[in-house]
Parts: sequence; structure tokens; C-alpha cells
Amino acid sequence: MAESMQGLKRTARCAEFSADDIGKNVTVMGWVQKTRNKGGLIFTDIRDRSGIIQAVFEEETCGSSVFEKAASLHNEYCLAVTGLIRSRGADANANISTGAIEIEAKDLRILSESDTLPFQIEDETNTREELRLKYRYLDLRRAPLQRNIALRSKLAMSVRNYMAENGFLEIETPTLVKSTPEGARDYLVPSRVHQGEFYALPQSPQLLKQLLMVSGFDRYFQLARCYRDEDLRADRQPEFTQIDMELSFADVDTVIEVNEGLIKRMFKEVIGVDVELPIERMTWQTAMDVYGSDKPDLRFGLPITDITDIVGNSGFSVFKNAYEAGGVIRAIRVPGEGHMPRKKIDALVEVAKLFGGKGLAYLCVNCADDGSHKSSFAKFMTPEEIDALIKAVGAEKGDLIVIAADSLQIVRNVLGNVRLELGRSLDLIDKTAWKFLWVTEFPLLEWSEEENRFTAMHHPFTAPMDEDWQYIDSDPGRVRAKAYDIVLNGTEIGGGSVRIHQADIQEKMFEVLGFTPERAHEQFGFLLEAFKYGVPPHAGLAYGLDRVAMWMAGADSIREVIAFPKLKDASDAMMGAPSEVDDKQLKELGICVDESIKE
Repeated sequence: MAESMQGLKRTARCAEFSADDIGKNVTVMGWVQKTRNKGGLIFTDIRDRSGIIQAVFEEETCGSSVFEKAASLHNEYCLAVTGLIRSRGADANANISTGAIEIEAKDLRILSESDTLPFQIEDETNTREELRLKYRYLDLRRAPLQRNIALRSKLAMSVRNYMAENGFLEIETPTLVKSTPEGARDYLVPSRVHQGEFYALPQSPQLLKQLLMVSGFDRYFQLARCYRDEDLRADRQPEFTQIDMELSFADVDTVIEVNEGLIKRMFKEVIGVDVELPIERMTWQTAMDVYGSDKPDLRFGLPITDITDIVGNSGFSVFKNAYEAGGVIRAIRVPGEGHMPRKKIDALVEVAKLFGGKGLAYLCVNCADDGSHKSSFAKFMTPEEIDALIKAVGAEKGDLIVIAADSLQIVRNVLGNVRLELGRSLDLIDKTAWKFLWVTEFPLLEWSEEENRFTAMHHPFTAPMDEDWQYIDSDPGRVRAKAYDIVLNGTEIGGGSVRIHQADIQEKMFEVLGFTPERAHEQFGFLLEAFKYGVPPHAGLAYGLDRVAMWMAGADSIREVIAFPKLKDASDAMMGAPSEVDDKQLKELGICVDESIKE
């Protein structure tokens, strides 16, 4: 029978007591972590979000009625215990913060009982994630998740304090907005009042924060809820939170300066990590050429070297064919791995194929028994060509060289991922390092084979580099953007850009993206109209708060730092969403469901 807590007041959380409290009468409230009946003694571990404290029920001390009640306790009963803090003496438990003390229980109230659990509430669990998410309210009782959620809260507070100190106003923007055609798929919300018409949930507050700059608010931020209907992965959810900001009268350097201060503050305050400033900057071109990625992991080396001009005209047909087709030949030197087993080299070849390559060529420098090279292609090249190749990549005796030859895009993708696989499989990654990097000067546009047109690499409101705008008609792919990403250990944790604030450039950008003036006005008329009334130069950036929290917590997935995340298929196992709705609701919205889609 559940009892009332009337007349009781919790003294403090369980783990907030120490040896300084010995002799005090206290009341704690929480859940039974475990209980052990030793006959005349019952030991009960009581847990709340602060940790655990042990309560001891002795029949002579607490009385038979309380003792009998204590004997009925099971895991996850919610209770209140009143008693005296005393020393555990030689029985101290060094594994918990309150291990030197315990509560000599005088009174017990069972506030609510618990049914048999679908899984045990333990720090380490092998329970299937689907089951954990179905009973997420129980999963969240586990100490690791409670620490993660507390860390996330601390992170949000650190951000808010820093932004306020630096002149930013926290302004909320709507979550029912207009659907736009660029970017990921929108989540749509039908309107009852305007039947046949739809709101969209915002993928980001992009246009609204630009309008706030037009409004003269100068510096804006919010922890913004965003929604994207896209396939999920470890660092992606259909709904997520951005640390979103926009600044007027700001250029790239201004945004980076403000955000380096924010990064230093939040990593120091939340997890005690000192971030060295200034953070390294690298152009997108360099990142793609040297690391095969626009978010390179700098915790290990293995740079990529272009050897196209050295081996393109060699006798090896794979290299020569790629060269003549306008492709590239690039290599990674792997120091000291010339004797890598063929099985591991074959595994690298499979990685290459997984990311679009036809395979990998390799050369083991002076690794044969007679001191010669072991290679998949050396017999097709002259000794001079081989020597030039080895010199170009800076290889030495005992090194392995892996090579990809194909189109530029494929070679970047292949070697970028082969590099990451080498870093993981050879244990080259410094797990203790925090390697931040600004990647700058992204292309403004990228060609879409599917749509047969240029699309915006970031979004249609990203400003071009002034010196490149002259090429917008003759060579659009050459135009660089005033865009920047902040990368941590090979993960993009934030990105932004200087925005277009000139109406003529914005209109030209829409034209290049294939918008007719009518369509541009239909989709973005409110923004184009606002741009007629004195628009300040402005720039912004948004972090994925979930990703930042994931790194800080040392978690493998953002689901571990979100209170109620979705499964990989974007469903909510706990609430059973999405779900069907009744015909009355559909009729009010003017919606009919095609029953054939359920088959």
C-alpha cells in the first residue's frame, strides 16, 4: 500500500551527505537499488539522481512494524527513510561517494511499489536498445544516462551564460513555418483552418534569424528545436537541438572569434578540458586534398599525396587510364606497415569498393626477402618511376603505400575512408585528444547529377567570396563561399556562413539555382521584401547541441544524451508514435489516407 509523504521533507539528496553529517537526523527519498535481508539486519541501498546511500534497518532500533515493512521492499520501490547518519567504520565502501557513512533507519514510508522490471536498473546493461527505449523512463534511472542528461543541462546553461555576457539576446522563433524546397525533407503539419495547406516544422531558424538581423536585434541566439525527415544514424535524429546564433555587422573572423570563446568556455566549464586558441583553420580544398574529407580527424596523421603527374604516364594501365580520363592518382604512406598481412590489405580493398572505388594498388617498400619491393603493380613500371613514387610520398624502407586512381570525387571518398579505417585498425587515433578545426572557403555550389543543376552546398543564402563572384555565370563551380564548419575529432559539430545581404546577389543566386523570379518570390517573397529595407551585413553559425553533448559525455550515439530519442526508423517505441488517427480528425483536416500504402 502506497503511503503519503505528508509531514516529511527531504533533507538532501542521497549522495549529498558526508562524514560531516554524522550524528544528524535526516530524511532521504529515492528508489531501492537493492536490498539484503540478513535476518536481524536489512541493508537497503537507496538511489536518486545524486547517487546511493545505504540504510540499515535493525529491528531493535526501528521497531517491528518498520522492520517488517523493510522486509517487504523490492528493487525500484519508491520510499522515504528517516534516520541517523552514522559511520560505517571498517565496513566502508570505497566504490560510492557515501561509502563511509550509512543511515541508521528509524522510520520508513513506501511511497509507491514497483512491478517486476522489464530489465534491471544497472550502470552497465546488455538490454536491447529497442526495449530500453520502450521503457525509457526506466532506462533514464540508470546513472550513466542521468549523468549525460545532467551534463547536457550544464552545457545549455554554459552556452546561455556566455551568450548573454557577449551581448546576445535569446529570442524564440516559430515551430510552424513555411515549407521550402531546398535541404532535407520537411515534416509537414496540415492546417484545419486552411484546409489543403500545410505548415512545415523548421529544419533550422535560418530565414527567421536573418529577419531578426533586418529587425536590428544585432546579436541573436536560441537553443532551437529543429526537424528533418531524413534517414537516421548514430549522430542524427528527426528532431534535434541547435545552438543557433546570428550576428550583424560581422565577417568570418568575427564569428570565429566569438565562437572560439564559446568553445573554450563550454568545454572548460562542462568537462574541464582546456581548448587551445586560436583553433587551426584549413580551407575546404586542402581538407579534401590532404585528408579526403571536409571534416578531417586530426588525431592521427596519414595525409594523402597527389602522385598524378608522377605515375599518370606509367605503364600501369589503371593509373594511365585514370590520368587520360581526367582523373587523379593519390596515395597514403603508412609508416612501418610494409609487412601488413595480405588479409588486412584485402580488407582495405573492400573498404575502397564500399565507397565507390574499383580497388586499391599497393607497394611495400623494400619488404621482400631479397630487399626488393612487394607490389601489385611494380612490374608494369620502371625502377625510376617506382623510385619517384616512393620519394613523392616520403616513404622509407618497411613502409606501405596504398594508391587509388579514379575520378577526383571517388579518389577523395575512397582514400578519406581508407585513411579512417587505417587509423582505427592500427590504433593510431589518440583517444585522449580534442582536435578542433575550422574548415573554411567551401564551394558555394555543387553539381547534382540527379537534378541536372547546381545546388547550394550550404543553403541559398550563403554569401560568395567577393573575388569569386565574377565567375558565377562562366564557371559557377569555381565560386567559393564565405562558409565555415567547426570540426571536432572528425565530426562536424557546427557550421555557418556570412549571409547574402544584397538583394541583387540574392536574386542572382536564386537564378543560378534554377528558380524563376516567380518561384523565388513564391517561396521566399517575405525575405526578398525585407531585403528592400536596409539590410545589415550579417553572419551566423549553428552547433548540433546533441553532437557536442555526445562528445563531452564520451557516448557512441546522440540517443545517449537525449531524454526521449527515436529509434532508427524514426518511431517512438515508448509512446507508439507515429500512429493512426481517427477518421474524425482526418475529416476536420480535409485529409484522406490511401489505404493501399499500408499493404
